[in-house]
Amino acid sequence: MNKYERLGTFLKKQDRESVPMTFAEIEQVAGVTLPKSQKYQAWWSNSTSNNVMTQVWLDAGYRTEQVDVVHGRLVFRRVSAGNGTPAGMREEPPMFRTDAQTTPPSGKLTHHPAFGAMKGMFTVEPGYDIASSDPEIVAEWEDAIERKAALLETGLKRKP
Repeated sequence: MNKYERLGTFLKKQDRESVPMTFAEIEQVAGVTLPKSQKYQAWWSNSTSNNVMTQVWLDAGYRTEQVDVVHGRLVFRRVSAGNGTPAGMREEPPMFRTDAQTTPPSGKLTHHPAFGAMKGMFTVEPGYDIASSDPEIVAEWEDAIERKAALLETGLKRKP
């Protein structure tokens, strides 16, 4: 059993859309002392990876809002999936498409979905072999980088 489960039970029994509470009231309901991290705004976020207590209020169908860590108070706001059941925190869509979404009809993947994502972000000057570990080539690279850095620094000093 989660040490904050009593808070979840309390919230599930509420018939109000919003439940304003002080941190002291939360401690009283949960029967435990809140950790020192309660004084940080991020601790009260609705991210499921945040802390154990977050999952308790989300599972009870509430989200936190109007968090005031200075005065030690917040509001639990009921959320609904539209069909009357608590929604908690919905999963965010994935950043990249899955293989099933990117697989061509032939069934053979041609490249990763992120292929080309960095296109145009940097260029390699003609004549440089980026795979070479030849000390002379590395020294040339370092010299070129130092020259460009000096030019940039000079240009930055000229601007008002």
